[in-house]
Amino acid sequence: GTSGNIGYSLKLLGGDPLLMATVGEDIAPYSARLESLGIAQTHLRRVPGQFTAQAFITTDLDDNQITAFHPGAMNYAHENRITPGLGVKLASISPDGKEGMHQHARQCAEHGIPFLFDPGQGLPMFSGEELDEFIRLADYVAVNDYEGKLLEDKTGRKLEAVAREVKALIVTLGAHGSHIYTDGKRLEVPSVKAESEVDPTGCGDAFRAGLLYGISNGWDWESTGRLGSIMGAIKIAQRGPQNHDAGRVEIEERFRRAFGYSPW
Repeated sequence: GTSGNIGYSLKLLGGDPLLMATVGEDIAPYSARLESLGIAQTHLRRVPGQFTAQAFITTDLDDNQITAFHPGAMNYAHENRITPGLGVKLASISPDGKEGMHQHARQCAEHGIPFLFDPGQGLPMFSGEELDEFIRLADYVAVNDYEGKLLEDKTGRKLEAVAREVKALIVTLGAHGSHIYTDGKRLEVPSVKAESEVDPTGCGDAFRAGLLYGISNGWDWESTGRLGSIMGAIKIAQRGPQNHDAGRVEIEERFRRAFGYSPW
């Protein structure tokens, strides 16, 4: 799911993603794919008697989506633990089992591992108080525009107030780019015109791969957000969340054509 999608795009960028998830007994075909991509599976925990989480997404002609979801093995996410021994310098806590997300946020904070809180479609699971804890522990928060409104409603605070508690709050706006709230400012990051618009499923994950890459490499926020836009534009031209195949050199060239410079 989210972990694999983000990891896939990070691998395209030349990163070395480490996936952590609980999976079911039906994982073998996907496991073989990850192996062929050179993506580590060290921390994929198989749960006996369970199916891997499944999402079925229906998209209309205006890119509105309805999702049917079965968590399966994801409900056991709390059985994975984040420890200093992982050697992780930056983490993303994305949609997962509710208790697992809580524990992983606390474990990252305990061990001094900076992390991006990316609640996605899991955001409605949490109360305002629970979201306040995630924000307090996180270094970065990423939501889309709908999730941003929901975050405001649940916490009773405007996004500008939430942003003051983290290093950056990123709000994606689909075809309208993104806003990055940081250092008391709101940066407006443009979208990038795609070669074609085939399927938006997974665009948010591709964008987040760009965010994580930029953050981990010490880029400024404008360049980091722009890389996210590039990754989203590359993804939307292909059906499915893991069928875009631009390599790092091509991604840099796309960036240079769109923005007139290279941050590499």
